Amino acid sequence: MTKNYKGVIIEESLEDKLILNQLKITSTKIEAVTEKHQTPWIAQWTLHTVEIPADQAGRIAKIISQSLDSKHNWYADFENDTNHYIIFRDKIFFIDKTSQQEYDEAKKYGISLGIPEYQVDFKAIK
Repeated sequence: MTKNYKGVIIEESLEDKLILNQLKITSTKIEAVTEKHQTPWIAQWTLHTVEIPADQAGRIAKIISQSLDSKHNWYADFENDTNHYIIFRDKIFFIDKTSQQEYDEAKKYGISLGIPEYQVDFKAIK
């Protein structure tokens, strides 16, 4: 049986926040935005830790992709022991966690959107 996925979704990254009603939120943390975050248009990040059933992960990833802010570039992600969804607006990477090449493609794409490199520093498991 495939394990559920876990990840963090930043509420402020969502243009359409309705997806949050469909997710199991296990915790929420509010963080003040600093210059390092490079998101001067908002004052805080609301980080929701979520758990997503494996059999719903693909569907949820599509909804998140369509819900992300269209004016600013964000990504969301969630993972289990073997796979990692990295979700940009209108583009989803479904990654085998042992493949650095797949992670490098997602990182390159994120950087091409202007997302700071330190925020897309994905690493494969060995």
